[in-house]
Amino acid sequence: MENLQNDLILRAARGQQVERVPVWMMRQAGRILAEYRAVREKAGSFIQLATTPELAAEVTIQPVDILGVDAAIIFSDILVVPEAMGLPYVMEEKVGPIFPTTIHSMADVEKLRVANPEEELKYVLDAIKIVKSELNGRVPLIGFAGAPFTLLCYMIEGKGSKTFSKAKKALYSEPELSHALLQKITDTTIAYLKAQIAAGANLVQIFDSWAGILSPEQYRIYSLPYIAQICDAITEVPVTVFAKGAFFAREDMGKLNCDVVGLDWNMDIAESRKLVGNSKTLQGNLDPCVLYSSFDEIKKHTRSMIQQFGTQKYIANLGHGVYPDTNPDKVKCFIDTVKEYQA
Repeated sequence: MENLQNDLILRAARGQQVERVPVWMMRQAGRILAEYRAVREKAGSFIQLATTPELAAEVTIQPVDILGVDAAIIFSDILVVPEAMGLPYVMEEKVGPIFPTTIHSMADVEKLRVANPEEELKYVLDAIKIVKSELNGRVPLIGFAGAPFTLLCYMIEGKGSKTFSKAKKALYSEPELSHALLQKITDTTIAYLKAQIAAGANLVQIFDSWAGILSPEQYRIYSLPYIAQICDAITEVPVTVFAKGAFFAREDMGKLNCDVVGLDWNMDIAESRKLVGNSKTLQGNLDPCVLYSSFDEIKKHTRSMIQQFGTQKYIANLGHGVYPDTNPDKVKCFIDTVKEYQA
């Protein structure tokens, strides 16, 4: 076992007793920090930054040093998985990810490979190894991947969308293609997360960013079974499932073989605990926009959130990623308020 100086998040994830609530933030390594922007400029592009292990490692560690979070999360992107499978993407400034080639037919799915992470995603694994060496046991490192349904959305749609109507059309009109693609993504994701763990990730999170666009019935057919496969396969470290907008699936999440269920800010805390059950740790769920308010308001909302969750089986976080124009001092206020909280 690794000797960590701060293992609060790991203990909380496993449901063990903690002396205070641990805290980290989604998108903590990013544009909120001037130090990140300087490294990003040096790299020349987002993709260059994500694929250069030394630079990715540097921005991964920045929030630990600057903000005092209780875990680092490897700096990467969920879309490295489709790329590793043979579907490359480009990141356009102010537009987001674009896939020049998309999936239209079963022949397209058959052309995709189940990626070998040691080859196609070696740069992520190398970044993890550098981070582990440089953190030197200060805090745990979180690895992650996108949920299969969320990745299918991009691979069929070709870009971000409010509705992902092309991707949803495929679920209704070509279920066989959809399931074949989801299975291939799932197989790659399991191999990828296991490789991240072997490289040093102490826990992993599955991001189902577009869960909320599906009906409850579609979610049970096209997302949950594939997330369940991943949860069943990852036995080495705690697993967190964060499905944004899937308020209707909280009871099902409680039955997954995962340790932590992440909540977005639309999910009522007491109701979520009731639906998920007492066996799992909950994570979340401050509205990221609270961090635009005054320091006093941030403290008030943060304390109120912890009071509702309680201090055990709980990891403090936002209900989604921190917004890029948030003042880092306000972020620090949120983190410090969690760390200073006394029940």
